[in-house]
Amino acid sequence: MKKQPPNLVYVFPDEFRQQAIGFMGQDPVVTPNLDAFASESLVLTQAVSNCPICSPYRGMLFTGKYPISSGVVTNCYSGTIPFGIELKDSEHCLTDVLHDAGYHQGYIGKFHLHLPKEEHIPYTEGWRGEPGQGTFWDSYTPPGPGRHGIDFWYSYGCCDQHLTPHYWTGEAPVDQRIDIDEWSVKHETDVAINYIRNVGGTMRDPQKPFALFVAHNPPHMPFEQVPTQHLAPYADLDTAELLNRPNLTGDQNHPAFGSVRNYFAAISGIDQQFGRLLNVLEEENLADDTIVVFTSDHGEMMGSHGLMGKDVWYDESLLVPFMIRWPGKIESGSEVLLFSTPDIMPTLLGLMGLNVSVPAEVEGSDYARVFLGQPCDRPTSAFYFLAGPQFPDRPERRGVRTDRYTFVVIRQAGHDEFVLHDNLSDPYQLENIADQEPGVVYKLKEELNGWLQKTNDPWQPVG
Repeated sequence: MKKQPPNLVYVFPDEFRQQAIGFMGQDPVVTPNLDAFASESLVLTQAVSNCPICSPYRGMLFTGKYPISSGVVTNCYSGTIPFGIELKDSEHCLTDVLHDAGYHQGYIGKFHLHLPKEEHIPYTEGWRGEPGQGTFWDSYTPPGPGRHGIDFWYSYGCCDQHLTPHYWTGEAPVDQRIDIDEWSVKHETDVAINYIRNVGGTMRDPQKPFALFVAHNPPHMPFEQVPTQHLAPYADLDTAELLNRPNLTGDQNHPAFGSVRNYFAAISGIDQQFGRLLNVLEEENLADDTIVVFTSDHGEMMGSHGLMGKDVWYDESLLVPFMIRWPGKIESGSEVLLFSTPDIMPTLLGLMGLNVSVPAEVEGSDYARVFLGQPCDRPTSAFYFLAGPQFPDRPERRGVRTDRYTFVVIRQAGHDEFVLHDNLSDPYQLENIADQEPGVVYKLKEELNGWLQKTNDPWQPVG
């Protein structure tokens, strides 16, 4: 009898930086389950969120394309309605390929790939600012092509109510959402566990392999929305111990000083729930037949370089955790592959025996051979992208990250500013050495111009 293809469990909490896992030895976080999972996994130390913003990451993940080609160049919210920035129904996504290959699929949590609709606002939430006056972020994805082959739907667009989340499930119309009075991470893990166990025999087809995507919103802001029990490991640490990175700038009034305990607490809570998810795979005898990925859409600056949030080229924003476990197939260890978000789709399909089904228009590369310990051509850099031509009033940024350097071009009003960091001699990226290293800048301009051409970027080549 032909062996069934592997299952997939893909867990990606939002705004979870690479440095915030205990075994990394950087942030003082308590993550015993992630640490144990890492010891059983292949850990990618240079996994790059090429456009470190929520919606563009998801666009790259599911289409295997960079933002210009996917059309998701920034977040999907009311401010980008005039530009039509959302995942198109016509895209043949990762989940479409898996559906065609006979997978049953579940999606739980934050989707954030569709624009809000005015007629849905009475039933959806997601204002940032005063309701009716701020920007609106939440969206409802109706059953149909916008769900891209996903069978079990338990999701919402973008709403930052971590302690009182809501969801649309199955065929429910927009006015029949489910409201929950529980931390979203805990609730979503409960739903994921029920899906894996197939409670009631109706959540998934047990005759099919399954692919489950679990998209927690925490540790994304608002950081204070976290159950108090997860604060315990950090109660006796002062902010200097918590915010220990040498590139931290700002005084005690900086938002990072009031947020870091909650940010790390959410991470510890996610660790606890991830442990529950791994346990159920063991209990159901599915662990050996399931590829498990733990990653994130982008990082969080948390005071480094005086910044909060993401979207910048610094490692706290650009680098994400990426750990993948497949017992007996992928050996545990550490890997320095420059792994970009659009590479995830073709690489997973390659691991799952579906490399011939990768759509021709995919721009990412299949690195399944690297994951399996086999020889493979490797990239010389990863591309960094921020802001599309739809926003002429915003400075645009393009750049590359190599094994050694981070190089960024900031373009505004036709003027280019260059940033160069030597990540080996200056791991906290404290010094811009672009003026001191013209030879390196010249070579990396050429590297960047190659990416602009490959990704059909409208930018003029960097001179």
